[in-house]
Amino acid sequence: MKRLITTIIALVAFLAFAFFHEQKIATQAAKTPTVGILQLMTHPALDSIHKGIIAGLKENGYVVGKNLKIDYQNAQGDQSNLKSMSDRFANEKVNVMGGIATPSAQSLAHVTTKTPIVMGAISDPVGSGLVKSLTNPSNNGNITGTQHIEPVAQQVKLIKKLMPNLKTIGGIYTSSDDSSTAEFKEFKQLAQKAGIEVKTYTITSTNDIDQVAATMAHEVQAVYVPTDNTVASGIQALLKNTNAAKIPVFASVATMVKSGAVATYSVSQYDIGRLTGKLVAQILKGKKPNQMPIQHVTQGDYAFNLSQAQRFGINIPQDLIKQAEKKGVIYK
Repeated sequence: MKRLITTIIALVAFLAFAFFHEQKIATQAAKTPTVGILQLMTHPALDSIHKGIIAGLKENGYVVGKNLKIDYQNAQGDQSNLKSMSDRFANEKVNVMGGIATPSAQSLAHVTTKTPIVMGAISDPVGSGLVKSLTNPSNNGNITGTQHIEPVAQQVKLIKKLMPNLKTIGGIYTSSDDSSTAEFKEFKQLAQKAGIEVKTYTITSTNDIDQVAATMAHEVQAVYVPTDNTVASGIQALLKNTNAAKIPVFASVATMVKSGAVATYSVSQYDIGRLTGKLVAQILKGKKPNQMPIQHVTQGDYAFNLSQAQRFGINIPQDLIKQAEKKGVIYK
């Protein structure tokens, strides 16, 4: 009898321990915040922003799997996916939503005016209708984030230095992308002031790139690509035509230089992501989006593709190469 009583007591104690342990785990899980990250599509620049966001969160005390949950969704360039994934975050009642690229942030803004939204690398937050101003950002009190501002003036200066006799350059971008449109307009204005004629070529999807690039390559001496997710995802179709016509491509981001553009002077996508992650962390700690002006990375770096430069007979000055080797990137 005593043995039976002892066994029952031990069993009850074990069950009580298991119950309270599970309750403790459930309570901790309930307290663990969830951040929903919506990415427009897969390509190196946006992937770098995503990695930067995770790093920025970790640097500010939030480690995935320890005290933070991440619900990462990739729309793969599909508008219907953007809508359903945004609805998912709203239904799950995530603590913060993060949108990588303008269409992602716009989709999130359409599903909530209450849950904090942190924009990741949006070139024109005001023009795209996401915020009222950069210093007082929130239309509904729930939106802040980072702006992707490329040093376009320095990019024009670099192109002019590498091709001093350049007379005509073509620019290719997606007509429906507000951010790339705004960036291209800035480039066109600055390039024309520098004495370069700029011809405009637009696409609606990656399916247009091959045909548009084939036409453009026979009408210009070089090509400029602004920060454009669609063109970036179809960069090989562009390069196939420009390489065949012996026309160099200059990009606005380093990831395109890795793919085969000749050069750029640009801000780091990863650093933009880190800054975005920092803002998400501040909101998780209690800061309100309407108290947070839009921020951006200010320091740019050189990126050069030496084999592509050699292909087109472009001489890159040693002082620029040394700067890229010190803080930048060289692709050989």
